[in-house]
Amino acid sequence: MARKVPAINASSMADISFLLLIFFLITTSMDVSQGLSRRLPAPPDPNQKVEDIEINRRNLFVVKINSANQLLVQGQELNIKQLRERAKEFIINPHDDPNLPKKFTEDIPGLGMVTYTPDHVISVQNDVDTKYQAYLDVQNELVAAYNELRDEFSRQRWGKVFNELEEDQQKLVQKVLPMKISEAEPKNYGK
Repeated sequence: MARKVPAINASSMADISFLLLIFFLITTSMDVSQGLSRRLPAPPDPNQKVEDIEINRRNLFVVKINSANQLLVQGQELNIKQLRERAKEFIINPHDDPNLPKKFTEDIPGLGMVTYTPDHVISVQNDVDTKYQAYLDVQNELVAAYNELRDEFSRQRWGKVFNELEEDQQKLVQKVLPMKISEAEPKNYGK
């Protein structure tokens, strides 16, 4: 007579597997993806007629990133470390340069007479093969330029940095230093 082999009770194997799966999901660290925080405008009405907006050349600061992740700023090759200072100079036009945005003086309630460049626009254009990290680096430098200018303006007016201001004060600073970064559709610029 053949001897019967005892069977292994596997009824709790599913429970153990499930618990191990939960354990590894909880203890594993996830790679956090990078992104940009931007407030997008509302979608346009499909029946709305699209009009071309003409921008004066002196009010436009063009930043191009090619497929080799090199910067071309206003037609000149530039290092990423120099971008922030060039952008700040463009935004405020400290020496009233006729090649930079035109300055306007306005009496703003809550601020008084303020001279600023309300028509400036920074245009970021990148190649289809530009690395995402290079694109993020450029965006970070441009946002940092605005943040530094807003902090400097806030310190001069109220003795505090921008983030420490009350909401109505922040809105006044944003009126004087509006963040105007335009992103063009990626193109193929080559190397």
